[in-house]
Amino acid sequence: MDGVTIGQAAAFVGVTVKTVRHYHKLGLVEEPERDSSGYRRYGPADLLRLVQVRTLAAAGVPLAEIGPLLDADAALFAAALADVERQLTERIEELIARRETLHRLADGDRALLPDRAVALLERMAGLGFTADEVAATRKGWVLAKALVPEGFDDYLTHIEHALQDTRFVALIKRGAEAASWEPDDPRIAELATAMADHYLANPAQLKTVTGLQARTEAATRYRLISRFGNQSPAGARMADLIETKLRSAGVPIPHL
Repeated sequence: MDGVTIGQAAAFVGVTVKTVRHYHKLGLVEEPERDSSGYRRYGPADLLRLVQVRTLAAAGVPLAEIGPLLDADAALFAAALADVERQLTERIEELIARRETLHRLADGDRALLPDRAVALLERMAGLGFTADEVAATRKGWVLAKALVPEGFDDYLTHIEHALQDTRFVALIKRGAEAASWEPDDPRIAELATAMADHYLANPAQLKTVTGLQARTEAATRYRLISRFGNQSPAGARMADLIETKLRSAGVPIPHL
């Protein structure tokens, strides 16, 4: 009998024997008859079908759709190919977006924060904030963006304006330094009072405290964000004192 073995057919078409058998199992290519020696022999028509299936599969057509596609008339075939092209375009766009995310990851902050936030972090470094303080701010902002995405852009605007105030910058630096103090250090209460008074005297800067209040589960989300950068006992105590003073002045700060 004329024809080639399954191994030869697979080699000619550019696939594996396992793939050819998979095509048979799915009904994409009929299994040829066995010859007198018990071997299946693949003729020109079988090889053509294998090439067609392999080509469509390589082009991204799902195997489940290849059979009906090959059996369709010219118009349906063209329409089906156009739909496959659309799907491939969407996949390409998704892959490009993933690649861009990888590039942003390689660039550090830019994968998780908008360019405005990255620029502000660089500005903080230029203002004399330590690398640890900038890193803590970065992590806090990543969390804030995830928990309160609808208010994050406005929050960055408030930060941009506040960083222009040398008094604000000095107080924030002092607050970062205070995180290493003992929680009962009397300077903590003094600093908390100074910071609360500054916020009350500068309502626009007060929004750097109140600007990240979510629309739902406000207290829980606010607490997660506000306490992220105040994880030391001294930092937590100072944050509590500032919030207490602001609440007593009528500033709406959620209670947990």
